[in-house]
Amino acid sequence: MEERFAYGLNPQKLGAVSSHLCDPATAAAEFLLVKSEYQAATARPVERGALFFQIRQAFPPSEVTAEEANKLGFETAMRWTKGKYQFFVCTHTDKGHIHNHIYFNSTAFDCSRKFHNFLGSSFALRRLSDRVCLKHDLSVIQNPKQHSKGRFLHYGQWVGEKPPSAQQRVRLAIIAALEKKPADFAAFLRLMEESGFAVKRGRGGVVSFLAPGQDKYTRLRASTLGAGFDPEDIRAVIAGERPLPERPKDAPPPIRQVGLIIDIQKRMADGKGPAYERWAKVYNLKQMAAALQFLQENNLTDYDALAGELQTTEAALSKVSGLIGAVVDYAKARPVFDGYKAARYSKKYLAEHEAELATYRAARAAMNELLGGEKLPKMDALKKQRRELADKKKALYAEYRQAQRDMREAVAVKANIDHLLGLTDGRTDKEQTR
Repeated sequence: MEERFAYGLNPQKLGAVSSHLCDPATAAAEFLLVKSEYQAATARPVERGALFFQIRQAFPPSEVTAEEANKLGFETAMRWTKGKYQFFVCTHTDKGHIHNHIYFNSTAFDCSRKFHNFLGSSFALRRLSDRVCLKHDLSVIQNPKQHSKGRFLHYGQWVGEKPPSAQQRVRLAIIAALEKKPADFAAFLRLMEESGFAVKRGRGGVVSFLAPGQDKYTRLRASTLGAGFDPEDIRAVIAGERPLPERPKDAPPPIRQVGLIIDIQKRMADGKGPAYERWAKVYNLKQMAAALQFLQENNLTDYDALAGELQTTEAALSKVSGLIGAVVDYAKARPVFDGYKAARYSKKYLAEHEAELATYRAARAAMNELLGGEKLPKMDALKKQRRELADKKKALYAEYRQAQRDMREAVAVKANIDHLLGLTDGRTDKEQTR
């Protein structure tokens, strides 16, 4: 500890320093004193586990001063340790970029517990640091590069080298088996078994695979594995009627839920005290940062562009749906109109087929409006388009379900951003502005 702390407190590097529950100059002794008290209270040896942890936090050149970086590091450390562990923050200015070295004791100050590193802590810490930076209008790393000089993985490399999920392993095995050109579906299943996957056959021809080392079977269907991974799709590949399925990428790790901000004025009117008001203000700031981070990570930082894109997509979907309906109605009613024309527009024929002819006229008017002068598609083309749309709908069903979950998140994000912009239903929120 003394060696590492001396590096952090090197006056030739140090631009600013701050601490919590300790003096940086005597931090090593103070850390050990708390550990000795912990050992006396629990009879657990101090040497077990890590003595302390270090966090390094860097900023782009010229974005912050040493004092500002130190305050950001202090806030990050306080939120990471929840104020229960001793720590101190050393801000270095000896490099082209200002950066923090944050050292915190692995033993809680009240000797009640020890901090244990956990799987994915680097990801959680990066997200926390990003939120602190976003709250102060600073930049964050959008696409971490994958590199590491030592044996420890850089964040970007850690994300890039996570082991594939069970579903991804099943997809890879299916593609590998199909590349061997099995004679039939039974031969395909034998190849899957030879590659180490257990095969389970259920009622109605349901097939499931168990990846090595997994406890739960993965069903062979498009809604689970993605487009092209239904049993019918596999049989079509074996018969040479369609190409090998593409491998969908695993979904990114889910982001933390974004909660709705608190109406502090309303809660205060309900009898809440000053302590609640202070807590609510901090909570709202965190939710604002979380909302902004959600928009940045999903490339939705341009609020007006997002609304325009949604409107454009909805308009396109409405046009396609209307055209398909009009073409179907047109195809059904066209023979009746041909008969009406052959009857030289007979009033008697018109009276007998008035409903069908009205449908024909409405469908033709709708097509003229939607097609904008383009040629009417033939029935064969319509059938092909319908098959393609059906396949696309089937493939996108899983994505649709994920979109439903994302929509719930986006509702909270929109409410927070509207509050941040001082908007309520498109009007300026004068009460919040005051």
